[in-house]
Amino acid sequence: MNDTTVTVVGNVVDAPRRNNTQNGAVTNFRLASTARRYDAATEQFVDGGTLWVDVECWNALSGNVAASISKGDPVIVHGALTTHSWESDAGPRSKPRIKAFAVGPNLQKGRALFTRDKSGRAADEHSAAPSGPDAADAPDFPGPDAEPRAGRDYVDAEGALNSLDADDLTAQPAHA
Repeated sequence: MNDTTVTVVGNVVDAPRRNNTQNGAVTNFRLASTARRYDAATEQFVDGGTLWVDVECWNALSGNVAASISKGDPVIVHGALTTHSWESDAGPRSKPRIKAFAVGPNLQKGRALFTRDKSGRAADEHSAAPSGPDAADAPDFPGPDAEPRAGRDYVDAEGALNSLDADDLTAQPAHA
């Protein structure tokens, strides 16, 4: 099959709507993505055209999207681009639609707190979970001083992750 796969970065422009159909649960919302470019003549960023596209999310993605995103949220949508066509009084009409494979928050615009969907865990993930008398009391979202936990946290050799210092945080000019 030759799907046209796209990734679109934009903002949710209406409240997601969830419905149950014969084919499963579906959540729909509209997405707007506005291109921006730097205009050297005016020395400022200017808006280009806006892509308006309907997004449909099916089954497990449907429920997670309905519970996680709202109107105005900056999101990244990855999926198959299709064209929805219909007949109207004015004749044939069409508009773009994305059948989403994945939807997530745009972390360039803010922070998110991820909650793993327990029904989506593989059987081998359960075996990596902590066991013992304190396992049931372990918080899903521990504080910054909590010990790493196998099956939940990234744990690797010392030095695998680089630390930051003040020089790493200095502003850098954008390059065209």
